[in-house]
Amino acid sequence: MAKILMVISAADSLTMADGTAHPTGYWAEEVAASHQVLTDAGVRVDIATPGGVVPTVDPISLDERGGVAEADAKRFGAYLDSLADVLADPLVLAEVSAADYDAVYIPGGHGPMADLAYDADLGRLLDETDRAGRIVAALCHGPAGLLSAVREDGSFVFAGRTLTTFTDEEEHQGGVGDAAPYFVEAKLRERGAVIDAGPAWTSKVVVDGNLISGQNPQSSVDTANRVLAALKA
Repeated sequence: MAKILMVISAADSLTMADGTAHPTGYWAEEVAASHQVLTDAGVRVDIATPGGVVPTVDPISLDERGGVAEADAKRFGAYLDSLADVLADPLVLAEVSAADYDAVYIPGGHGPMADLAYDADLGRLLDETDRAGRIVAALCHGPAGLLSAVREDGSFVFAGRTLTTFTDEEEHQGGVGDAAPYFVEAKLRERGAVIDAGPAWTSKVVVDGNLISGQNPQSSVDTANRVLAALKA
């Protein structure tokens, strides 16, 4: 049985450009839909967070404020409820060994911008996973977590690699806009990643070797399915 480590942000707020705190967390669809696709295919999915902190779902990812239809919100909420015991007792990210997993999968929400982007334990895990040729997958704002992967010489592990992420255009249209402390797409470009963006709010998945990335919540199912395909390859 393949094993995937899903790394979820433990942040419940994001410090904005003006210094105010913006409530956030993980995006419901990105965790729920991804987890369901993977586990329905027989994959074991373990969940880890920084410090083993119980993750917080972004409240707007379960209602119309986040552009989520009522039926979808109920479906995602019910699935997360079925994971309540697992989400209440996540693994401690610092104690996880990359060698134990076939893939690392990072869903988004604005939470990763607050903690995963700077988490040295995640950076170590991603570097070791990538060096071993195992799958690194990140979705929507999840690629902010890739920013943590910095080698001892200061180089960015994913410099020169092609990926997608929640775009600056989408951040302005349906994210937090200019209030954001930084834009994930712009920051990844700055660090040397090559961004392949699709039209806003449509599913887009980019595969560059063992690196798989999805652009937005609409890409959740397709991203998980590409991970499954890579595991079978």
